[in-house]
Amino acid sequence: MSSKTRLVTIWLAVILVLDQATKLIVDRSMPLYHSIPLIDNFFNLTYIRNTGAAFGIFAGSAEIFRRPFLIVVSIVAIIFIVNMLRRLPARETGLSTALAFILGGAIGNLIDRLIYGEVIDFLDFHWSGYHWPAFNVADSFITVGVAITIFYLVRAKGEDPFAAASR
Repeated sequence: MSSKTRLVTIWLAVILVLDQATKLIVDRSMPLYHSIPLIDNFFNLTYIRNTGAAFGIFAGSAEIFRRPFLIVVSIVAIIFIVNMLRRLPARETGLSTALAFILGGAIGNLIDRLIYGEVIDFLDFHWSGYHWPAFNVADSFITVGVAITIFYLVRAKGEDPFAAASR
């Protein structure tokens, strides 16, 4: 097993265990829509089920369309990320880690969609009348992974970090 494959595999295992374990704990220990304030006027654990995509996009769509569509989109995204990882030179450990974060998050949320038909969310931030949509560990890893990927692509200054021959 190459060092890149080992790195990605370890991150995937960590992300999937953290994501699925936290969702299982919330699902088994909290009633749906229940909220537990942890930091007053800033952070709650709030158990919700997101039937849509990010920020509830497509949540109002008919389930017969929504569920298969979101599952197919997730699978296509996972295939795309795996192909990007395959093209990435082994020395690009930062970008490999970022893509592993995105991949792990995508797989974590796909597992929910396949099992429940929706995604378990519970991290609930709010401040001074502003409320961020609830999210989960998988979403957190996706967001951090995207931010790191953007950093690496901007830093590449037009070079293709996925092309092994470009360096």
